[in-house]
Amino acid sequence: MKGYFGNEATAAATFDPDGWLKTGDMGYFYEDGFLHIVDRMKELIKHNEYQSGAKCRWLRRNWKLFFWVIPNVEDEEAGQIPMAYVVRTPGSELTEEQVIQFVANQVAPYKKVRRVGFISAIPKSAAGKILRKELVSHSQQVIWKL
Repeated sequence: MKGYFGNEATAAATFDPDGWLKTGDMGYFYEDGFLHIVDRMKELIKHNEYQSGAKCRWLRRNWKLFFWVIPNVEDEEAGQIPMAYVVRTPGSELTEEQVIQFVANQVAPYKKVRRVGFISAIPKSAAGKILRKELVSHSQQVIWKL
C-alpha cells in the first residue's frame, strides 16, 4: 500500500518512506530471531511531560507475582500517573509498598508507580488482548474516591 488517496498527512504519519506501515507496536527480538511485542506507543504514559517506556512487564523474580499492567490514569497535576494492577499468585503476600519500591529501584523517577491495585485477573477480550479501558475506568473510580 502506498498511502491514503487524497490524504497525504495521514499517509505520512502512517507509512514510512519505504512504504512500511507504522503500527506503533514496540518489541524486541529474541536471540533465536522471534519477535516479542511488549507494548504500543499510543499507550505510553505521559507523566509531568516525560514519556514512560513499557508499561507491561512480567516480574517473576523474587516475588510470587504473576502479572501486572499499568494503564494510563489521568491526573490533573501530572497529566497521567502510572498505576499498577497486580495479579499475585496464590500465597503471595506482596504489598503495595514492595511493588512501588521495586519499581522505584529499577526506573527513572518519572516512571515510578504511584498507586498499586491487586486484582484476581487482568480483564481480557475473547482474543486475549488486555482490556486497558476497563482498568483505566476502574482506576479513575478508585482515585476519585481517595
